[in-house]
Parts: sequence; structure tokens; C-alpha cells
Amino acid sequence: MTLLESPREGTSHELPGAAHRWTDVCAIDDLTPDRGVCALVDGAAVAVFSCWPDGALFAVGNLDPYSGASVISRGIVGSIGDRPIVASPIFKNRFDLETGVSLDDDTVALPIHPIEVRNGRVLVAALDRHLTPG
Repeated sequence: MTLLESPREGTSHELPGAAHRWTDVCAIDDLTPDRGVCALVDGAAVAVFSCWPDGALFAVGNLDPYSGASVISRGIVGSIGDRPIVASPIFKNRFDLETGVSLDDDTVALPIHPIEVRNGRVLVAALDRHLTPG
């Protein structure tokens, strides 16, 4: 998962070692602040968030590691201090949107995906299947 300070055209943040197979997810204007959308990226369900107040973008795996359900995009978005988080709607486990790490157990993490905006479109990159989150 990568954070953009604001959804500016041509801005990209990438993870070292990640494969760069980009998927066009939606128009930036289609994202509602603090609401997730789920997209299929190279066969993996990815939760995409635009967070209030600055429109920071995050892309994390949609599969909740605690329940096994594909529900993270339906989670409750908030913050702890300056740290943006999402709470799973099943057991309410919380995940840091910047790192994917669970706030309840730092040995558990969601995969994080590079995300960028090009020509008003939100693009999310697939990950090399051999990489692990964190």
C-alpha cells in the first residue's frame, strides 16, 4: 500500500521489488472520502480508500486475515492520532492504512499495493506473489 499526500496527476509512489502490472480501478472523482471500494487487481481483491481531509489514497488487500472474509473495503475508516486506519466490519480488528499492519497484533498485516493517479484515473499495481506485507 502506498500513500499519496494528495491525488495529484502524475504522482506515483511505488514499493521496492513490487511488480508493476497496473489496473485502472476508477476515476478519482468516483471515490467517496472515507469509504472503500473493492477492485480485482491481477486476481487479488484490493480495498481502495480516499481519506478525508486531504484525499490521501491507500490500497490494501481486501481479505480480512482474522475472519477470512473479503470485507476490508467495507470497513470503518478513521484515525488514531495522525495514523489513518480501517477497522474490519467483522471482528473490528484495526489496520494501519500506511503499512497494512494490524494494530491488534503486529505479526498480522494486509498486503499493501502501489497506487497512483494518471489522467484522473486511479491505478493500483499488482504485487509480486512472492512478497510478504510489512
